[in-house]
Amino acid sequence: MTKRVLILGANGRFGRAAMKAFSDAGWQTTALVRPGKAAGQTRVIEADASDADALAKAAQGFDVIVNALNPPYDKWTELVPPLTNTAIAAARASGATLLVPGNVYNYGKDMPELLRADTPQVARDGKGKLRVEMENTLRAASDIQVIILRGGDYIEAEKTGNWFDSQIMNKVDKGILTYPGPLDTVHAWAYLPDMASAAVALCEIRETLPRFADIPFGGFALTGAELVAVAERAAGRSLKVKQTPWGLLAFLGKFMPVVREVVEMRYLWNRPHRLDNAPLEALVPEFKPTPLNQTIKDSLTL
Repeated sequence: MTKRVLILGANGRFGRAAMKAFSDAGWQTTALVRPGKAAGQTRVIEADASDADALAKAAQGFDVIVNALNPPYDKWTELVPPLTNTAIAAARASGATLLVPGNVYNYGKDMPELLRADTPQVARDGKGKLRVEMENTLRAASDIQVIILRGGDYIEAEKTGNWFDSQIMNKVDKGILTYPGPLDTVHAWAYLPDMASAAVALCEIRETLPRFADIPFGGFALTGAELVAVAERAAGRSLKVKQTPWGLLAFLGKFMPVVREVVEMRYLWNRPHRLDNAPLEALVPEFKPTPLNQTIKDSLTL
């Protein structure tokens, strides 16, 4: 089995993590970049990901395509459907397996606490509805293999401006942790290096997987209080907990579309949820996630 992977959205959060994880596992990794953006970079192909013909040509010879393209929230309606279709066309033209990082938006505002592959995806508005439509399109592409690895909010080992490092942990050096929801509510988290490594492990057994595989990545399921406690251990100090100023964000959202889209997802902090990790454990029992304490320690810049 050859091991060649093309990463779409290689400069994004999951894309960067996937580039490193596949490379560390001995895969030949190549990033797709926009025309004119390859200067000084290695292992790249220049092509427009929205151009089906160009992307199909670029994908020739690859075993796996990772669709890590993630437009800004306020551009999802415009860009997610066509980018999904071009990724499908590229997988179809090349015969590659298409791997897509999924999230929990599909389950909607009334989702149950335990989220499984067979949990009904009933989101009826906003970004949740778009994700349901996207995955239905992938499921309907019966002539390609699709792997969806579904995780919670990302925790990273570097600052990228995501919710965890830019809002929750950004003042830990001042003794403050800002939490977006009730401290007794369980929230799903995915340590991004681990999730990317799990994606590699699944791609290496792709021939044993069904044509459409929806696999939850359990990651960490933590209440706000549990996150505060582990952050205090990592920081070596007690932390004052403040609440996210949702009222201010709602006001700013009237003038800033991206902020408005963030406020729309507030329910995720009020609705307890966690992902069922049992299928992943059964498929790749050798996969060992990073311990929680080390994850939080690595993610803090104090």
